[in-house]
Amino acid sequence: MEFAHLTVLSLFCLAFVGITATSSGEDYWQSIWPNTPLPKTFSDLLIPSGKTNSLPIKSEELKQYSTLFFEHDLHPGKNFILGNTNSVGSIIRPFTKSRQGVTDSIWLANKEKQSFEDFCYSPTAIAEHKHCVSSLKSMIDQVISHFGSTKIKAISSNFAPYQDQYVVEDVKKVGDNAVMCHRLNFEKVVFNCHQVRETTAYVVSLVASDGTKTKALTVCHHDTRGMNPELLYEALEVTPGTVPVCHFIGNKAAAWVPNHTADNLCVM
Repeated sequence: MEFAHLTVLSLFCLAFVGITATSSGEDYWQSIWPNTPLPKTFSDLLIPSGKTNSLPIKSEELKQYSTLFFEHDLHPGKNFILGNTNSVGSIIRPFTKSRQGVTDSIWLANKEKQSFEDFCYSPTAIAEHKHCVSSLKSMIDQVISHFGSTKIKAISSNFAPYQDQYVVEDVKKVGDNAVMCHRLNFEKVVFNCHQVRETTAYVVSLVASDGTKTKALTVCHHDTRGMNPELLYEALEVTPGTVPVCHFIGNKAAAWVPNHTADNLCVM
């Protein structure tokens, strides 16, 4: 299957809103990318130190992250049910195994089972580089250092609330080996920014069962050796290191990729 690359006219930045409150993190952002709104996904990093908020990823939102599928499933007309996956053929069934231990840290669904320190200082998965950040400035410094340039942008999903059934309308590739920054499911505001080698990021246009249109950031892993073998077998009846595996990225995460266009609205 061949995916079209994004053109200047079709490039977009998802879920970007202005933040009215003034903060050192926002000032630092504007000093690097003037007149560029801060992504809504990162607004939690503006919460004053010492303040806490409710767990960021609600139970209904977890379904956005727990849908595994094959790369060849990314085509117009494909049906997806969030929180479930195609096992073989047209059989669809939910997960029953714990999602902890999968390469992508956003599947850390229960903060009681693993502390912030345990996660952020634990060994990385195979082919993974990770760094926990608790401020906007540290995230900016981390991704600029990684790419060696400020010509980068962040792209996120904008899943509709309380919608679980979608049909694929369009698929566009946005880049390889993106740096993913996930909001971890702790009361403390912290993001895990990590890169897993041999990945491809796509933006998938979806239509919900009620007609609502949305965009879903999607990552396909070509090296799956670091993934949870029980989860992969239950979801797709495959073993780690055999075939590419893809999953959606929910609204509390973003992918950083190089920005090769002159579209100022997306220059980050």
